[in-house]
Amino acid sequence: MNNDKPLPEKNAPPSRPDGVVTLEQVAEQAGVSPSTVSRILNGTAAVSQAKKDAVQAAIQALGFRPNPVARGLAGGKTLSIGVVTQIISSPFYGEALLGIERELERAGYVPLFVSGNWHEDDERKAIEALLSRRVDGIIVLAGRLSDEKLTQLTAGLPTVVVGRQVEGPQLYSFAFDNRLGAQLATRHLIEQGHRRIAFITGDLVHEDAVERQQGFFDAMAAAGLAVDPDLVVQSDFTAGGGMLAVSRLLERNGSFTALFASNDEMAVGACLGLHRRNLRVPDDVSLVGFDDVVMSRYTMPPLTTVRQSVYEIGSAAATAMLAMLRGNKPRAQIPPPELIVRESTRRLLR
Repeated sequence: MNNDKPLPEKNAPPSRPDGVVTLEQVAEQAGVSPSTVSRILNGTAAVSQAKKDAVQAAIQALGFRPNPVARGLAGGKTLSIGVVTQIISSPFYGEALLGIERELERAGYVPLFVSGNWHEDDERKAIEALLSRRVDGIIVLAGRLSDEKLTQLTAGLPTVVVGRQVEGPQLYSFAFDNRLGAQLATRHLIEQGHRRIAFITGDLVHEDAVERQQGFFDAMAAAGLAVDPDLVVQSDFTAGGGMLAVSRLLERNGSFTALFASNDEMAVGACLGLHRRNLRVPDDVSLVGFDDVVMSRYTMPPLTTVRQSVYEIGSAAATAMLAMLRGNKPRAQIPPPELIVRESTRRLLR
């Protein structure tokens, strides 16, 4: 009896005793070099789609799982991106974070989410914590830090800022057209016959709140309507703030037939505030929000709002970051604002 074990094939790819599939085995199966597999996994390979498909097919067939730690060490990267949100539980930020996460995942990067809590010191600490973990880049959603402090903190690190315009080396920023969106919302109410329109603005330390307020003023002026100061109240972009804002408006004894809230969360709170004062939406007061977050479709009544493609904004931020990491010029293409008419507004009957 021959007890000799069969010799391995001369060109067989190396295997591991623990059964883990190696990158070399994937390369052998796909008919490419290990370095090509590595570059495809890192998203830096300038190869044909056929080769990419062959590598993906080999990965699926062999059950290969890339080791992100090893990949990162080999390239001098951590393959992680820091993401500074403000209120992580917010429906608005939740959609943006999902867009960021899915886009980064496709490229093999992992997002690290931290909250700035709309507080300058918290935001600074959050960025410093991310820097200590040696993230490859940072995405900042809005934020309270001044442009100067932000650029100082992130100096030399690829940084994408969403929701405000900031300039600096290795920094790219883009913002949604909040002013146009607010004009669309206000025009809709005017076209429905409303003239006494109340407005709840967000915290005016934020650029988007200022722009939405200016859009409201623009549309009123274009229609030849004066803005009654008693019908403008500042709040904080939260549902609770929207409810309190309605109480303040009604306590001023200023009559209004329509209300524009600067975001959907405040609009939801405003709707509850009106209900508690026995005012019905839209029979007594037409109501418009801003953002078109998921919950706006399921309020009672469903909310007329301005669609800001929040998921796509998050995806665009991640795409811009990946372009910077590859040494390419970042670009962000997001849809323009769109008015979504639902049951919370109606024509004013005279």
